[in-house]
Amino acid sequence: MQFSPYFVLGIFLVYFLFLFCIAWLTSRKVDQTSFFNGNRKSPWYIVSVGMIGTSISGVTFVSVPGMVAHSQFAYLQMVLGFVIGYLVVALVLLPLYYRLNLHSIYGYLQTRYGRCAYKTGASFFMVSRTLGSAIRLMVVALVLQQLVFAPLHIPFWMATVLTITLIFLYSFKGGVKTIIWTDFFQTLVLISAILLSLYFVCDRMDLSLGKAINALSQSNYTHIFDWDYNSPRYFWKQFFAGIFTVVTMTGLDQDMMQKNLSCKTLKDAQKNMYWHGTAYLPMNLLFLSLGALLYLYANQMNLSLPMHPDKMYAFMATNGSLPAVVGVLFVLGIVAAAYSSADSALTALTTSFTLDILGMKTQDPAIIRVRKWVHLGIAVVFILLIIVFEKIQSGSVIDVVYQVASYTYGPLLGMYAFGMITKRTVRDGWIPLICILSPLTCFVLNYYSVDLFGGYKFGFELLIYNGLLTATGLLIASIGISKKTII
Repeated sequence: MQFSPYFVLGIFLVYFLFLFCIAWLTSRKVDQTSFFNGNRKSPWYIVSVGMIGTSISGVTFVSVPGMVAHSQFAYLQMVLGFVIGYLVVALVLLPLYYRLNLHSIYGYLQTRYGRCAYKTGASFFMVSRTLGSAIRLMVVALVLQQLVFAPLHIPFWMATVLTITLIFLYSFKGGVKTIIWTDFFQTLVLISAILLSLYFVCDRMDLSLGKAINALSQSNYTHIFDWDYNSPRYFWKQFFAGIFTVVTMTGLDQDMMQKNLSCKTLKDAQKNMYWHGTAYLPMNLLFLSLGALLYLYANQMNLSLPMHPDKMYAFMATNGSLPAVVGVLFVLGIVAAAYSSADSALTALTTSFTLDILGMKTQDPAIIRVRKWVHLGIAVVFILLIIVFEKIQSGSVIDVVYQVASYTYGPLLGMYAFGMITKRTVRDGWIPLICILSPLTCFVLNYYSVDLFGGYKFGFELLIYNGLLTATGLLIASIGISKKTII
C-alpha cells in the first residue's frame, strides 16, 4: 500500500490534538516558577518514562536502524558506556544541583568560578543544544516532507514552519510542567511503535521470536565489538565516549536536568535516572534489531534501498513492501521521538536564555512576558537552522549530532570536572578564552590526526580530550592564586 499524503497528514493532526489536550490540562495553573521547574511536584516515574523519548529523539528512530548497514551493532559499545554515565549523573551531579537548589544548572559555575564562567557555560549549552536540536528536528521535517508535503507541492521551508509552530503552541505556556506529561505520552507511543513494527516485520518474514534471533545472529549485521585501535569504533573509544557523552549531554545539559530538578526530592530524581539508564540499552537494541531485520527483508525481496542510510526505515515502512500498519507506526514513532526531544529543548533553551543570559529572577514580575518572547525567538532560530542544515546534510545524522557535541560540550565537561575535583580558584576572566581555544585545538588535531598520530582517527572520544584541554587551561589560569574555593 502506497501512503496517501492526506492519510499521513490526518495521523499527524490527530496526534497533535492529543498533545494540545495534554498541554491545556497541564498549563491551567502555571505561575512564574512552574514553567521552569514544575514547582518540583513531578512524579519521578512519569519523568523517567518521558526522558526515554527525549533521549531517543527522531535521530535515533531514523538513524540507528539505518546505521546497521555500515557499522552493524557497534553502536552498542557506546550505549554500554551510557549506562555507566547515568550512574555518574545520579550519584555525583544530581546531589550537587539539589544542594544548591538550582533552577538552571549553570548557576553552579557562577558559584564556583564567577560571572564569566557562568555566562560562558550557559552560552556553550545554548549553542550546542540549538545546533543539536535543529539537526534532530531536520530529520522529522525531511520525513514529513517526503510523505506529506512534497506530494501536496508544499515547499520544505513551509513544512518546517508548521513543524516548529506546533511545538511552540503547545509548550509556550506550561513549560516543563507540560513537557513532562507530553513526553510521557509520546514515549509510550514511541515504544509501542517500535515493538509493533518489530512484530509486523517478523510476521511478514514468517519468523517467530526464536527464529528472528537466530536469523540476526547468523547475519552480517550484528557484529558488536571492534578491537582495532586505529578504528573510530574501537571499543574503548566508544565505551568511554559513551560515559562522558551522557555526563555532558545529560548531566551538564539544562534540557535533561530541568526535568530531573522538577522531581520532589533528590531520591526521586535519582530513581528516575537509574530506571532511565537501565531502559536505554534494551531500547537501542530494539532499534538496531529492527534495522537488521529490515535489511534482511530487503535482501530477501531484492529491494533497491535509498543510498542515504537515514532514509532506509522510512522507505521500507511506506513503500508498500510491508503491511500498511508499519507505515502508520513509523509516522507515529518518528513524530513522537522528534517532538518529545524538540519540545523539551525549546523549553530548556528558553529557561537558560531567560535566567542565565538575560539574568532574570523567577520572582521578577516581567519574567512571564520576557520568556514568551524568548520562546518565540528560539523557535524562529530553529526554523532558520533547519532550512540551512537541509541544504548541507550528509552522512548519518546521529554521527553529526555526536560530532557537534564533542566540540560544544567539551568545555562544559572541563569546567565541571575541574570545579568538582579541585578546590583551586581560577581567574574568571580567562575562562571564555580557554573554552574557545579548547574546541578549536581539538578541531585542528582531529583534522590532522592521521598524519600526526600514525593513522589514528578520532571518534566520539574527542569529547574527552576537549574536556581535558579545558581543565588544563583552567589549571594554568589558577597558577599563582593561593585562595581556594569550596563548593
